Amino acid sequence: MYIAGRAEMQLLDQHTMREIGLPGVVLMENAGAAVIKEVMKDFPDKKTKIAVLAGSGNNGGDGFVIARRLYDFGYDVMLICCVEEEAIRGDARVHYNVYKNRRLPTEEVKDVQLENAEVIIDALLGTGLTGEVREPFYSLIKKINSANKYVYAVDIPSGVNSNNGEVLNTAVKADKTVTFVLPKKGFYLQQGPQYVGEVICTDISVPPHIVEELQLELPRLLDVKMADAALPKRPAHGHKGMFGHVLVIGGCRQYVGAPVYTAKAAFHTGAGLVTLAVPESIYPIVAPQSSECLFIPLQDKDGALSAADISQVVDFSAFQTVVLGPGLGRQTDGTSLIRHVLDELTDQTFVIDADGLYFAGHLLAELKTYKGNVIFTPHPGEMARLAGLSVKEVEENRLEVAKQFAGAHGIYLLLKGHRSIITTPSGEQWINPFGNDALGKGGSGDVLTGLIASFVSQGAEVKDALLAACYHHAHAAEQLGTKWSTYGVLPLDIIDYVRKTL
Repeated sequence: MYIAGRAEMQLLDQHTMREIGLPGVVLMENAGAAVIKEVMKDFPDKKTKIAVLAGSGNNGGDGFVIARRLYDFGYDVMLICCVEEEAIRGDARVHYNVYKNRRLPTEEVKDVQLENAEVIIDALLGTGLTGEVREPFYSLIKKINSANKYVYAVDIPSGVNSNNGEVLNTAVKADKTVTFVLPKKGFYLQQGPQYVGEVICTDISVPPHIVEELQLELPRLLDVKMADAALPKRPAHGHKGMFGHVLVIGGCRQYVGAPVYTAKAAFHTGAGLVTLAVPESIYPIVAPQSSECLFIPLQDKDGALSAADISQVVDFSAFQTVVLGPGLGRQTDGTSLIRHVLDELTDQTFVIDADGLYFAGHLLAELKTYKGNVIFTPHPGEMARLAGLSVKEVEENRLEVAKQFAGAHGIYLLLKGHRSIITTPSGEQWINPFGNDALGKGGSGDVLTGLIASFVSQGAEVKDALLAACYHHAHAAEQLGTKWSTYGVLPLDIIDYVRKTL
């Protein structure tokens, strides 16, 4: 499913009205009907007291439809028109006039009382908001959030920026958002996920094929079906040589566990062989924790890897996927290390993670000329360093920053965060809507890197490996967080869950 922002939704609506000939008032009627369907499913008792708060724009027009039709279905409904009558224009004015001409019940905004309502429907601001919420909407939203009632948001919670999820001063905290045509980008970015609740995407007669017809470059929403299809296929007669060999280069005296997590994740999710290349000084610590792996102890200096002998010690032709970075630390000469590895690689997939990214920023031109696929997996801080931006700038423009960087440098980019973004060099993007704070622990990213490397080594296309890895990593966190709690889930628990459920 595609995900749209404000401008893209306007294009889809305009095309439907101008080229197909479906009037805006009909789209508005359909939108209202879609919300009512959810309300009636959730609250079948017609005695339910429902307050509909409507603004002046198209979102308010949806609210007028909702209030009228709920009244016709026999619900105890009160419409609270939150703007002056003369401010209501266009299609919204048509539906306001219909409501008014029928002399249906309304309440002045100055008299609004939400204590008696059981359900509140937010049709105040919609997707058009770009700045702070102003009065009277600011006070109304505060009342909605403090009322402790079940809240539906119409299309998007008022106060949430539909493009980037930003909430500047306040926003409606919805239990359920009934959105139209396509989910909005803001549902999955910045603070947006904290406000939308359950998202229901509904049809209002805008044909979905218009996205392709208008050649809109929209990100997609990662789903279970997509993730399952992305998993590498394993023939029943397969042997270890058919399932790839992963090399993990990393580790230092301070970060012994990181490369172990990556290696275990790769091995326990299907890689045929996994080799750990670690500083020789930590090899005696790492080896007992990873007895299933092969090992290459490398020359080190003060507990950190040295680039000096890697070309002589490692036969890179033996590997399908090379990972560099987990636990690497910054004491090493990482720039030289990456250069040495690049000199030895031919077309293997090269995954750079963690502190490897700290050094990779100096080698973007060289990485761009590499014949194989390159994958970066930065968190927002690492992305900011790579792109020469502040973390705030990255978080405010996650989709745009990821797309620009991946395209400019010819890499596959997994921008981690509460809702991770996968971007290909050609500009295709997916948002992962799964995951929770159980992943907010050291080592979680190392596990994700291992999953990616595993799936690539087994023959998955890079984008498919990223999709499958992101989903299963996040899904495991959700399931374990529900079973236990998000406090206690550890990286090894994620590995154990994924290997049992693939």
